[in-house]
Amino acid sequence: MAKTIAFVNQKGGVGKTTSCVNLAACLQEAGAKVLVCDFDPQGNATSGFGVDKGAVFPTIYDVLISGAAVEHAIVHTKYSDVLPANKGLAGASVEMIPLDRREYRLKDALAQVEASYDFILIDCPPSLELLTLNCLCAADTVLVPVQCEYYALEGLSDLLSTVRIVKGRLNPAIALEGLLTMYDGRTNLSLQVAEEVKRHFPGKVFATVIPRNVRLSEAPSHGKPVTAYDSSSRGAVAYRRLAEELLEKNPLPRRA
Repeated sequence: MAKTIAFVNQKGGVGKTTSCVNLAACLQEAGAKVLVCDFDPQGNATSGFGVDKGAVFPTIYDVLISGAAVEHAIVHTKYSDVLPANKGLAGASVEMIPLDRREYRLKDALAQVEASYDFILIDCPPSLELLTLNCLCAADTVLVPVQCEYYALEGLSDLLSTVRIVKGRLNPAIALEGLLTMYDGRTNLSLQVAEEVKRHFPGKVFATVIPRNVRLSEAPSHGKPVTAYDSSSRGAVAYRRLAEELLEKNPLPRRA
């Protein structure tokens, strides 16, 4: 079965979607079978793989609310498979309230295809509400990208408190990991934030840090992960290293 990783942080602009898209591409480049589930109404992970989020149908919204088959919603790209999202997902939180197993709608949907993948990466919305709760209930691991700036630490305790509640009541097997993004080793601030993050996630922060890199910012406008946009850039090298670190912890099965 696939290892499901949810990229969660209620603060926007911390490298959540960037990390989800680029780690997926690097894992697939390394031979893994990867599905990215875009669960953010902004649909940035969808467009990050070159998929037209305005024209795609069905989407994850249709799977959750209308009962569309997950297999029919998956879009195959050369970088990763994608379960797309667009602004239609914004109303799903309200529409799911009266539904059975409302916290587990995403988990139940992904269960239909998880045997086909090694990794399922979920790009979560920048909030702590029912959509994000679905992500937390579906995940084996919550990966929290933390921008190496002071304000990124604000609200981190709220997120960790939410994860603890989910672990205690809804998903006892969930694990927690941290990832440092937008890192600048030349500044004391980055070093201080890194130490604070390691204090919040003792023994659970990836050794790989993602540097500030203009190529990472440019790649989405071309509908490509950074490895396809500029394979030798510092950002591409960092995400390949992150994929290697993840695969060391979760080796791929041998295939005939």
